[in-house]
Amino acid sequence: MVVIEGGEARGGKWEVGSLFVYPSFSIVPGLQRGRPQSTKAAMNTRHVFLALCALPCLAQAANTGSPFYGDPPDAHHPWAVHDQNRPQPVRVEPGTFSTQEQPGKPPSDAIVLFGGQASDLDKWQADKKPAEPTKWEVKDGILQCVPKSGYIRTKEEFADCQLHVEWSEPADISGESQGRGNSGVFLMGHLEVQVLDNYNNPTYADGFAASLYGVNPPMANPLRKPGEWQVYDIVFRKPVYKDGKELDAGYMTVFSNGVLVQDHTPLEGPGGHHNRSKTGPFPEKGPLKLQDHGNPVRFRNIWYRPLPKRTIEGATEGALSEEATNAKRAEIAETVRADAAKLEGNAKTLRQLESLVYATDAATLKEATGSVEAFVAAVKALPADKLGSKKSDIMTFHNALQYLTKAKDLPADFGATNELADIVKTQGWDKKK
Repeated sequence: MVVIEGGEARGGKWEVGSLFVYPSFSIVPGLQRGRPQSTKAAMNTRHVFLALCALPCLAQAANTGSPFYGDPPDAHHPWAVHDQNRPQPVRVEPGTFSTQEQPGKPPSDAIVLFGGQASDLDKWQADKKPAEPTKWEVKDGILQCVPKSGYIRTKEEFADCQLHVEWSEPADISGESQGRGNSGVFLMGHLEVQVLDNYNNPTYADGFAASLYGVNPPMANPLRKPGEWQVYDIVFRKPVYKDGKELDAGYMTVFSNGVLVQDHTPLEGPGGHHNRSKTGPFPEKGPLKLQDHGNPVRFRNIWYRPLPKRTIEGATEGALSEEATNAKRAEIAETVRADAAKLEGNAKTLRQLESLVYATDAATLKEATGSVEAFVAAVKALPADKLGSKKSDIMTFHNALQYLTKAKDLPADFGATNELADIVKTQGWDKKK
């Protein structure tokens, strides 16, 4: 018999952290619904019941959900709703916001391309073939364009990302339209997000600051005065092609100084000057480029976070194809069964039953249902006045069997389901208070 100290009963089970401890109980052979049992039958029942109900000691952990609770997996979703087996999000320590006086701190998983150190210039090179060192300069922690020295690009190449760039125009205003503080941020070396002093400086709309240059104007103009720091936060997804067919056009979302200016804007190729941009595949990876347009534009605090694959690229979050869903469900079921193999008694049986939610397995089904039948037999052997003290165990198995039957993961004619349902109904435990 396992004695559990602490925890509380919830939904027919004892909850200790996130691990659901199904309390075991000893059985005294004797009456079954008021009728005497033979000594042999009683001993057999006691043997089965004690084997079933022996529980290991389970360590406390965080609550990650309940089994047999939310809607089960379906043809396009491998996870149940509120699935306790679904992986937890990766912890990322947030950064800090920038001020005009000081750049903020990037999040903990960011890859810093320019963080204010002179040595950061080693991460960049002139955009030339063959590559050569850039003539751009680092002054007082700021990366500054040297006019007419040419574009620069990162040595590192990447694709889908969250990108952060801060830039500042010369305080001394010179020129107009596209001739005032012109530069650009080129994702993968192809797609330009325009950098331009558009504070009281009109120009063609699809060449405005924060435009997808030559493709789509920004929805607003939230620029600060020249000389002040501007901030771009960009979410970029490249086009996805397979066998020459477009599966996803790709898109760009841009916040300028905290204001949404590009809202999941579909890509129409790399953009460009004068000519209409045409759709097509991008390279697997590419550098980040900064443009030299003849103006001494300054940059600071440049970093990016790689983004995970999309569903269409093989990720398993969100709605999937039936083929991908079945494969993922089989993988989850195997993981849950491997976990069940490390457990004993009720905990093992319930974990085995849980695995059936994702994918059926004849051997698991046979073992789990056999254990359930032994559990029900042991419950039926209890004196009537002892049933109440075992409500938690009974309700746990009852709820699990009802869930699995509704989901068609257990046969509708499985006898133990109806037997437990009769006990629950007789005791009045099915009535909601």
